[in-house]
Amino acid sequence: MSLAVRLGLSSAGIALMLAAPGLARADTADDSAEAMIVVNGHLGGYRIAVADATKTDTPLLDTPQSVTTLGREQLDDQAAERLGDALRYVPGVTLGQGEGHRDQVVLRGQSSTADFFLDGLRDDAQYYRPLYNTERVEVLKGANALLFGRGGGGGIVNRVSKTPVRGKAKAAVAGGADSFGAWSLAADANLPLSGARALRLNATYEDFASHRLIYGGHFAGIAPTLAATLGEGSRLMLGYEYARDDRIIDRGVPALGGEPIRGFDRTFFGSTAINRGTVDAHIARARLDHELADGLTLSLAAQFARYDKAYGNVLPSGATATTVTLTGYASTARRSNAIGQANLVWKGMTGGIGHTLLAGLEAGSQLGGTTRRNVLFATGSGGTAASATIPLATTLALPATSWSGLVTDAHSSVRTVSAYVQDQIELAPFLQLVAGARYDHFRIAATNRLNGAATARSDGMWSPRLGMILKPRANLSLYASYAKSFLPQSGDQFSTLDPSYQSLEPEQFRNIELGAKWDITPSLAVTAAAFQVDRSNSRVSDPANPGFWVLTGASRVKGAEFSLAGLLTDRWHGSLGYTWQEGEVRAATSAAPAGRQLDKLPHHQFSAWTRYDVTARLGLGLGLVHQSSQFATISNAVRLPGFTRLDAAVYYSLGERLSLQLNVENLTDTRYFPSAHTDHNIATGEPINARLTARIKF
Repeated sequence: MSLAVRLGLSSAGIALMLAAPGLARADTADDSAEAMIVVNGHLGGYRIAVADATKTDTPLLDTPQSVTTLGREQLDDQAAERLGDALRYVPGVTLGQGEGHRDQVVLRGQSSTADFFLDGLRDDAQYYRPLYNTERVEVLKGANALLFGRGGGGGIVNRVSKTPVRGKAKAAVAGGADSFGAWSLAADANLPLSGARALRLNATYEDFASHRLIYGGHFAGIAPTLAATLGEGSRLMLGYEYARDDRIIDRGVPALGGEPIRGFDRTFFGSTAINRGTVDAHIARARLDHELADGLTLSLAAQFARYDKAYGNVLPSGATATTVTLTGYASTARRSNAIGQANLVWKGMTGGIGHTLLAGLEAGSQLGGTTRRNVLFATGSGGTAASATIPLATTLALPATSWSGLVTDAHSSVRTVSAYVQDQIELAPFLQLVAGARYDHFRIAATNRLNGAATARSDGMWSPRLGMILKPRANLSLYASYAKSFLPQSGDQFSTLDPSYQSLEPEQFRNIELGAKWDITPSLAVTAAAFQVDRSNSRVSDPANPGFWVLTGASRVKGAEFSLAGLLTDRWHGSLGYTWQEGEVRAATSAAPAGRQLDKLPHHQFSAWTRYDVTARLGLGLGLVHQSSQFATISNAVRLPGFTRLDAAVYYSLGERLSLQLNVENLTDTRYFPSAHTDHNIATGEPINARLTARIKF
């Protein structure tokens, strides 16, 4: 669709809203199905006072680390339907391309495909996470192993699900379409049942489209949740979610001369027959909260998840001024996760000293299997090759393809048992200490089914945490924090355990943070922090023993961040943040020599989103995302240019039950490249795009 047509649609949508008849504006913040959720300590709008992922309902003011929360209202105002869309507005977070088929986040310079959680339980399979059943998104920065176990060296991302509530039955339906042709429908219903029970049902369907010449697919999801009160002080929650994702796998564009190639932003460097990915995900959850005594609560949670995934792709691996080189492969992945967790929280006093004591146990089992085969390209001599070099063109002419035999056929299992304890000690109204430790024991076993080779490794690791909070005023806190985390050498997915590094100890992460938090008003907060993340025990080839490794590699990321979120006036919501960070390899790793800069780590990031309600019916939104240049990979050979993207929105209510909103992304039609996977798999940012959404309440 041309720029003129897209601008025309944007203008028409704005005109439609401004010309609507004079009906009362629906207060979606107070009366929508989403806003029916009431959790003690959580404020509405863009300011959330408590993060569920801390496990102790501790106010963020008393949490000695940086936490960013995105509430349902802000997600709706930004028309965010996918986790990646929402995280673009969180400073200090950059996104990897994820090979076009998964979420990949970079937090404080640490890249991960597994540091994702759902209601505090690990959700680490590789897929794109939707937001239709999400009440808010929490980003906890810094090492988080005490609460979450392995990984999380730079932070974790937790989604908090929508839950049912007792009371009046309510429902909401939303539908939207954008100027590229993508559209979606979503429904959210809260249904009180007989007795002290209630059902929440969320469902969605999305049809994908973009600015790329070849792209499409769809997503369908349904998530029923049942809540019941079991006598005084007990609450049971049962939830299930099924998700089906079927899409074109788009690996972006190659680089030329150290930057993304020019003139081919819309070109699809793949095969319509091969570049396809499907995911079927089943996630069942149960949680029981019981008040054992005054100030003493027990929470039991369990989750079983099964993920079936298949994807194939042809992708660019290099380019010249006239040609592009392509390779390709296909993979399948089967994964089942079972997790059980018990948390005991006591809030009380001993000798005039206040305590919030957390003691927990967690056990998990992960079983998985992966296969891979490579694409073979026909050659002019009648044979096949693992790569093909063809002329550059807007629409590529690919040679015939076939498949190699299996090059990977692996089975893996991971068993974990963990115990942790943490005490938040109030020595005085102005002084608090946070101290705790976690012990994880896990066993990884892998079998190569192609040659029958089996490998296994067991590790036991301690993860300490220590923090101090000084409160010169009730609404102001100054804090210092120290925490450690670790990650086994098999990586964050544990799909294989290479015999060459089977004997190596896990990598370690050390996070030091100093910060301040100020609740200017109960609905407006400012935070600032300085941090340093040291990563050690990274693999390096052993020069004395070729084919083996030593653990002398190290890297460091240091930075500072600032954020403000909440209600600026009774009509003005705002959220903004800035992060400065830099990182380098301090001792040579297997990927880079000392002194090389870390990839996907822009020095400067700034984001802002604001909504102002001009009248009871009309609201205006404005957003800005700025990111300085960054290296695509640790090779430092390709740099993604810095960019500034401007977004805008208009909101209009046509009565108590119907509202419309128009979101325009990239208002200035900036050319930008938001993420990459390799030096030659670079995602192209969407040009100006308008999305019109209607919301109806019942």
